[in-house]
Amino acid sequence: QVRLVESGGGLVQFGGSLRLSCAASGTIFSANTMGWYRQAPGKQRELVAEITSGGSTNYADFVKGRFTISRDNAKNTVYLQMNSLKPEDTAVYYCNAVLRASYWSRSAAYWGQGTQVTVSS
Repeated sequence: QVRLVESGGGLVQFGGSLRLSCAASGTIFSANTMGWYRQAPGKQRELVAEITSGGSTNYADFVKGRFTISRDNAKNTVYLQMNSLKPEDTAVYYCNAVLRASYWSRSAAYWGQGTQVTVSS
């Protein structure tokens, strides 16, 4: 059973910083792309940033220059460093990972439970 466990959300003031972490646990043969999505009230879930196992990154335009995604392949963990936070960054942030549970398994997408990030003005 694969689980993604997020941590690091919370309340921060405008211009502040937070670091999110997401650790994948369970039976994992390989971890491919890992990333972060967010969903604000009344809005659709949207991609924030993603990173491949080789370290290639992709960012949404609204976080470029402010957020940095990284990962520790040995720990199957992905991080999101969020700087210069704005009230419009307020949302539930979800970890996503494309994983293979075994050599014989196909890749599948897994989601974390979400962590709340609130930025006050």
